[in-house]
Amino acid sequence: MKKTFCLLLTVAAVSAYAEQQDTLRTVSLDEVVATGTRSQTDSRLLPMTVSVVNEAKLTQRNEVNILPTLNEQVPGLFVTQRGVMGYGVSTGGSGGIKVRGIGGSPNTDILVLIDGLPQYAGLYGHPVADNYQTMMAERVEVIRGPASIYYGSNAMGGVVNIVTRQPKTDAVMSNLHLQYGSYATLDAGATNQVRRGKFSSAVGFNYTRTDGHRDNMEFDEKNGFVRLGYDVSDNWRLSATGNVAHFNSSNPGPVSKPLEDNDMHILRGMAALSLENSFEATSGALRVFYNGGKHEIYDGFAQGVTPPASTYFHKDIMAGVSAYQSVAFFEGNNTTIGFDYQHFGGHAWNEALADGKETDIIDKTQNEIAGYADFRQNIAQRLTFDAGVRIDWHSESGTAYAPQAGLSLVLPSDAQLKVLASRGFRNPTLRELYMYKPANKELECVSLWNYEISYRQYLIEHRLKLGANVFYLDAKDNIETRVTDGRPLNVNTGEMKNTGVELEIGYDFGQGLRVDANYSYLNMDTPVLAAPEHKLNASVRYHHESFRIGTSLQCITGLYTELASASAPATKEDFVLWNADAAVRICKGLWANLKADNLIGQEYEINAGFTMPKTTIMGGLNWSF
Repeated sequence: MKKTFCLLLTVAAVSAYAEQQDTLRTVSLDEVVATGTRSQTDSRLLPMTVSVVNEAKLTQRNEVNILPTLNEQVPGLFVTQRGVMGYGVSTGGSGGIKVRGIGGSPNTDILVLIDGLPQYAGLYGHPVADNYQTMMAERVEVIRGPASIYYGSNAMGGVVNIVTRQPKTDAVMSNLHLQYGSYATLDAGATNQVRRGKFSSAVGFNYTRTDGHRDNMEFDEKNGFVRLGYDVSDNWRLSATGNVAHFNSSNPGPVSKPLEDNDMHILRGMAALSLENSFEATSGALRVFYNGGKHEIYDGFAQGVTPPASTYFHKDIMAGVSAYQSVAFFEGNNTTIGFDYQHFGGHAWNEALADGKETDIIDKTQNEIAGYADFRQNIAQRLTFDAGVRIDWHSESGTAYAPQAGLSLVLPSDAQLKVLASRGFRNPTLRELYMYKPANKELECVSLWNYEISYRQYLIEHRLKLGANVFYLDAKDNIETRVTDGRPLNVNTGEMKNTGVELEIGYDFGQGLRVDANYSYLNMDTPVLAAPEHKLNASVRYHHESFRIGTSLQCITGLYTELASASAPATKEDFVLWNADAAVRICKGLWANLKADNLIGQEYEINAGFTMPKTTIMGGLNWSF
């Protein structure tokens, strides 16, 4: 029944010619992006697909985190959740990102960037989802498919780049928001942006908390962000970015075996300093960056089980230098040469509750050095050829290569055809190499080849947009835990072949009315957790000067929550979520808003054993001045 409903929704969405004009725009004809090539580039010239979610789309439903919006707006991308707010980390955590079925567990195959710089825990190699808040984002750019040529390890399956806010014109802009709702959930924050001549700043602070929809599921977070910029001259710009987040999260465990006192206290921080240049024929940047954190986790216990005698601690670091320069050597040319250095790792230990005695788990760092070059040539404003390669040296796993080649052809009637072949890779993490019983220091890097064809067309004075991608992924040497010589061991044995289709169609009716839809189909020869076979999103939005209203449906089928084992078959979930939101202007700049998620009270799970909340409601005020 649910599959039939999804099919009907697809047909309805196609017949409605759905798409908004100014929010999510994948390869719009006048769109400039940075993620696909480091430097600002017309997306028509890039062979890969880059989805862009701008600030208006990110903020229209007052989401604290960017991930729920990406989950709705980007075909082929899916994010795991376990509750109304808070992703957490460790066992039972969520916030895992899958793109075309690639993501890893923990999430090591999709790289999250802030302004093009990598963000992940130095020991475990995964992003920390609760850090990526909407208040810092001017837009988010998502590459669906490998981006290792520019970003190296962990960009094997794709990239999510958060481009931070930076005011462009002289002004002072501030915002205050407060909302409250189901399960004593509170979200409050303030942001300020200033531009005065050569100086600019963007700062923000947010506080969130919830009791959660289950016992022992409390979550609270404090998050602060700052970006400062100074135009040294017309051609040179200096900027500094910082972000600090602290959250407390409780994991209630699966419903069938609930946990007591599984609590975590996480502190994360990042800082970056950038010197950028922009001339008529060349542009580039030199950046130094640092991100790290401190984690304190008590694993908790189930009823009738002896509580753990120690608490887990770790401190990690991920720091480095990134430099690139793009040069137009002749007409229609863009050649980018870059260098990256990264230093990452950390110290993990257990601390006994009884006497405070510390037992080391690991204290180790690694280095990664890479150089890359990309050559792009446009011919007669119609055909663009792109080819490049990255050579990456890792202090543990040696040398890896990431070649890429593609064509982009601009056709008549605002149509575009792209063909791409690219290789992605991921080096084994310190957790896989040295931590816990399955550790294996002989692991090699994981690799993946991606082949795709994409087509875009705009009709009816750009009010109608059509888009389609067809892809094939072939991953080898995936790291899996297998029983070897009577004990579990991490080994490079896994293979994966994924094929799929991603569709987008949209229409702007004018007068503030927009309808949009996207659909993705994924065929996996090897089942993967949290990667749905079918994913459909359809929404209708109407904007008026005094009120706004929107509604959306998400249909998910064939979502593995548990894989088959010797003792149990695989478990799949199919579900439909209906969400709605509305806002009314009280006076200039002041809006009252209301949103409701899962209006039909759908019962479902994304993480096995973690039932999701039924209908949740949030309401509040948003004041911009």
